[in-house]
Amino acid sequence: MRLVFWGGALAVGVTSVAFAGAATQATRLFHILLFRPWVALGLTPLGFMLSVWLARRYFPGSQGSGIPQAIAARHMKDTKARDRMLSLRLTFGKIFLTLFGMACGASIGREGPTVQVGAAILLQAGRVGRMMGERGLILAGAAAGVAAAFNTPLAGIVFAIEEMGRAFEQRNAGLVLIAVILAGIASLGLVGNYDYFGSNASMLIVTIDWVAVVICGVMGGLAGAAFAVAVLQGSRLLRRRSGGLRGALLLAGICGLTVAICGLLSSGAVYGTGYEAARQAVEGHSVAWNFVPLKFIATLASTLSGIPGGFFAPTLSIGAGLGSLIADVLHVHAPGAIVLLGMAAYFSGVVQAPITAAVIIGEMSDASSMRLPLLLASLIGYGVSRLFQRESLYHAMARNFLRCDHK
Repeated sequence: MRLVFWGGALAVGVTSVAFAGAATQATRLFHILLFRPWVALGLTPLGFMLSVWLARRYFPGSQGSGIPQAIAARHMKDTKARDRMLSLRLTFGKIFLTLFGMACGASIGREGPTVQVGAAILLQAGRVGRMMGERGLILAGAAAGVAAAFNTPLAGIVFAIEEMGRAFEQRNAGLVLIAVILAGIASLGLVGNYDYFGSNASMLIVTIDWVAVVICGVMGGLAGAAFAVAVLQGSRLLRRRSGGLRGALLLAGICGLTVAICGLLSSGAVYGTGYEAARQAVEGHSVAWNFVPLKFIATLASTLSGIPGGFFAPTLSIGAGLGSLIADVLHVHAPGAIVLLGMAAYFSGVVQAPITAAVIIGEMSDASSMRLPLLLASLIGYGVSRLFQRESLYHAMARNFLRCDHK
């Protein structure tokens, strides 16, 4: 039983690394196909429409991030409904269609899908080993997915407690720790130790730097709440208006065209995860003034389109852009540090998981000296976001899958 579970945890790590490598190649493929900027006006909308059709026809349940599906699966009592969310067939479809979306220029990431993939692999491994406690297996798989996707083991554990479980479940603690350790070992063994957004050793020294903590927290919370409300309200409206398959395909085409237009206006900066823009901002380089609004719109359109893919990484890139703009306006002493604050505050505003936000940003950038400012900015962003959106975005989205389960 233990060997099967350990093998499943290692499989999560290996799959996550392979997924990351394939995502990089998919992004490169898009830039190869984009031999002229205007090509995106046809490639991206058609790619969105084909992705939605494949998801509905062959992989129902693969749409969107993947984190809401994993959360919903933990609360489902119907085994068949849970299987629909976390089957190995769906795992293949999730990976394939997320890569396909990246190859079409969608503003999506692989991290959210990796959570669903990790949960599915450990759930199926647990069944092979005849392990009890499927809720715990899903939780452990999700944590392992985050740890392997970002190379952040501590963040994987915190994510499992704060976002997936919303409570500390002592009986699942061992499963989560073992899964995160083994998935992390697999990741380290394949790609070595690395910082997701590079290394930043900046510190907040002068007064204006500490003023920026509050400003980043407030602005990040407001912008994060705006994204969460737009996703939830937009999803409700579109579910009523889009109707069947024809309406869904039309919506996907419109969203794809929106992403393509944003890509043209930003000279291609908003396509994909936004990883390069975020990395440059963390290293102290300024981003274009229009990056944040255009990336916001492109990510919102990609999320509402119904294609498989997460908004974890795009959210971090938007936060990085926001922090860079604030640093430029305030003329701070440590612009790279303010970028990290913007990332933490905006991410916390979107998903309302402040501890996860602070831990994951600190681990991804090796910013040990920024732990307290990151936590403070995250808590401010969380508090501001809660004024406008009372429920976590991921949990609110999970309710849609639970309603389908009850039906």
